[in-house]
Amino acid sequence: MTTRLWQNLRLLLAPTPAWLTLGCAVALTILGINVISGTTHPQAAEAQTKWLLIALGMMTATWLIHPKNIGRISFALFGFTLLLLIVLLIPGIPNAIVPVRNNARSWLNLYFMHMQPSELAKITFVLALAWYLKNRENYRTLTGLLVPFVIMFIPVILILKEPDLGSALMFVPALFFMLIAAGARMAHLVALIGLGMAAIGFNVLMIYTLPDDMQILKSYQRRRITEFVDQRGDQQNRAMRILGSGGITGYGLERSRAIVRYNYLQENHNDMVFAVVVNRWGLLGGLGILGLYFTFTSSMLLVAIRLKEPFPRLACIGFGGLLFCQGIVNMSMTLGLIPITGITLPLISYGGSSLVATFLMIGLVMNFSARSRVSLVRPAFEFDNADTIFQ
Repeated sequence: MTTRLWQNLRLLLAPTPAWLTLGCAVALTILGINVISGTTHPQAAEAQTKWLLIALGMMTATWLIHPKNIGRISFALFGFTLLLLIVLLIPGIPNAIVPVRNNARSWLNLYFMHMQPSELAKITFVLALAWYLKNRENYRTLTGLLVPFVIMFIPVILILKEPDLGSALMFVPALFFMLIAAGARMAHLVALIGLGMAAIGFNVLMIYTLPDDMQILKSYQRRRITEFVDQRGDQQNRAMRILGSGGITGYGLERSRAIVRYNYLQENHNDMVFAVVVNRWGLLGGLGILGLYFTFTSSMLLVAIRLKEPFPRLACIGFGGLLFCQGIVNMSMTLGLIPITGITLPLISYGGSSLVATFLMIGLVMNFSARSRVSLVRPAFEFDNADTIFQ
């Protein structure tokens, strides 16, 4: 074990874009801890610091396994996380094991932490899909897209049953990013996006025209949509007011904390943390965070470009696309551009499961990047002097 770790460390120490990924991630997390300390939950900053150390330790474990072995067990890992998601939905399990928060059964009590299986499912979904897509061409047909969508819909349906709409939504961009990178036809993907937009429009129409017993979405989900459409969402309006008052340079720690407390912004250390960022550090601080996110996710794509093997390349694109979209959706939600969906801001928002899962993705990207100069498969057998042999 020690020898293998040392060999992997020698590979990891070589300069690659993955070090930029790690550097940006640590910077964002430290900034997040600083922001959380200025919310109405300052004690969460100390807990997040401990989670950062745990996440960094768990990240190193991903360096021990060779990428091809990760690929071979990807579907087994995916199946394990699906079982965890099913456990959350089994009736009769006591709240001591599956606690209920905000009317959702999304966590498992492991006693040393409350773990959110949907965060692990994001990782294993990307790995399993990358392994499935790595050497196939059938997804270039419309019917060939069926299996990738089935792989996505299984965890999405289970997560929606918790219910956790925000986490479920993040599987969709990861799927599309990976299909585009794998070579799926854009016409097919655009058609599917069109169907999805039509379904969203149909649901909005149902909300405004049909009685409650004929609705598909939960009551709180319908309320968020109507509040967004009618521009009367209390939480979103508070977040926008706090964010907008930050000006160019922000109010600083003490005054910002007072403003957040005075306006009673809920989830100000979690889903709505970006409003606190801009209120405290202003527009310049918000743009700085956005720039760090862009660099963070772009460096994952740079790693993917350097990789020759399809499995790690697709996995890096899936991770980068998922985290980028999650960040953009959270910021857009806080800015009032889309309805509130309960999505955290990666690395900035408080949450042990989310932080550990994100650093596990980073560890895998570093693992893949370190071996970008190493062939993952044996070269094909060839004659060196075929012409002279057969003369």
